[in-house]
Amino acid sequence: MNRPIKPGESDEDRMERSRRVGWIDLDRIGKSRTLVIGAGALGNEVVKNLVLSGFEDITIVDMDRVVLSNLNRCLFFREEDAKRRSFKATALADMAQRMNAACRVSGMVMKVQDLDEGVFRSSDVVLGCLDNIAARLHVNAHCCHLGRPLIDGGTLSTSGKVQVVIPPDSPCLQCSMNRTHYRALERRFSCTGSDTTFFEPKLAAEITTTSVIAAIQVREAIKVLSGREDRCLHHLLRYDGLDNQALELEVPLDPDCGLHRRQ
Repeated sequence: MNRPIKPGESDEDRMERSRRVGWIDLDRIGKSRTLVIGAGALGNEVVKNLVLSGFEDITIVDMDRVVLSNLNRCLFFREEDAKRRSFKATALADMAQRMNAACRVSGMVMKVQDLDEGVFRSSDVVLGCLDNIAARLHVNAHCCHLGRPLIDGGTLSTSGKVQVVIPPDSPCLQCSMNRTHYRALERRFSCTGSDTTFFEPKLAAEITTTSVIAAIQVREAIKVLSGREDRCLHHLLRYDGLDNQALELEVPLDPDCGLHRRQ
């Protein structure tokens, strides 16, 4: 005999509306471990979407502190954080944890280059929310080496990009590097590996663009964990919010890329 359904019963289930999307594997998503690299504007939006989408084990890595100019595009930061110069990773983790008591959101204050490889290894999916090439390539190399899916996002003013890397067969971030990227790396680092002093202007940022890119990143993570890699982005998505365009640009797998080269 079927149990009678009480009026409004479905409204008592936090994830009830998501369960109506048949292909989403909420059980696997809830049990997964997710690593978010970067706790700035993009990281704030990504973590918000992860918590609301049923991700329950999230680790956030960032070395920076909150400043007042972060507040026009970072949902979880407050003026008190800027006054106290709170670390972004822990401030974001603390506020995200309050959204759902069932979640475990932790912040790690450090450079991603100092992150133990075991953190990558124990993660089921990695979301990159970084603003510099060197850190991106570091994350990309670890994910490719360990076979961890990487969903990388970036924004500049009203444009943005998302690339999904599913090792070993999809093109990685290094495959899409061009001469401009390498020149930027050369400016930042000398041939000895020591930091080089130079002026690097702040980049334009706009919250609606950040929200769009973060939403795409988390949707791709949901696909990966729900076994729908076949429906993920296969190349590089370029979004232009000013002209209302989104294009998937082909990124060929570079046979000379050391991360793909077969022994």
